[in-house]
Amino acid sequence: MDLIVLDTETTGLDAKAGHRIIELGCVRLRNRRHTNENFHSYLNPEREIDAGAQEVHGISSEFLEDKPLFKDIVEPFIAFISGHELVIHNAAFDVEFLNQELDRLGDSRRIEDFCRVTDSLALAREMHPGQRNSLDALCRRYGVDNSGRQLHGALLDAEILADVYLSMTGGQTSLGLESQSRSPGPTSVASTESGTAAGDFPVIFASASETEEHKKWLTLLGERHLWDRGDILDADLSAITED
Repeated sequence: MDLIVLDTETTGLDAKAGHRIIELGCVRLRNRRHTNENFHSYLNPEREIDAGAQEVHGISSEFLEDKPLFKDIVEPFIAFISGHELVIHNAAFDVEFLNQELDRLGDSRRIEDFCRVTDSLALAREMHPGQRNSLDALCRRYGVDNSGRQLHGALLDAEILADVYLSMTGGQTSLGLESQSRSPGPTSVASTESGTAAGDFPVIFASASETEEHKKWLTLLGERHLWDRGDILDADLSAITED
């Protein structure tokens, strides 16, 4: 299951008041590593943008006049996120707007039907209670570069959030290691919040020749060490094989 980090920009703050999505940006992480697979679109909301919202994202109604409608991008968007885990900062806000857009199309499906949703804001509040947990505050806390964020933008903010989320939950995988393919479906509850799940990597034991070379190196130390305690090593190996 991939991580899809998502953000939106809207005409205003209240979906119930008829405000619409004007930009949708998604970044795909696979095995907790960045890919070049993004989904991004500006959208014509068919309504005016609140002045306060425009000050935040800088997107004008004139700019959006020739952009597609949500109905034009909904199926490729759903295909991009289906079966994966959505990571959204303040997820309730974006999910409400997305579900409202589906409602407008007479579509009874919900975003939660396609994928699991993880709220990175709720996670940050749990990890850092009593502290500021805005995206900018988390960038400062985790040393994520957000110097290009003069205005909010859905794709840019999704890219920044991806780096923040990886830092919050243990970083990227390293050394090119990749988890075993299990292809979970949309209803999978496998957690990706704390890195690759236990059991994803095989246990590889040293060969007889490698063990002999290791023992030769240990003799150079001149005395017995924990690493050469056969009784401990045998006990550890027994515990591993019994799990």
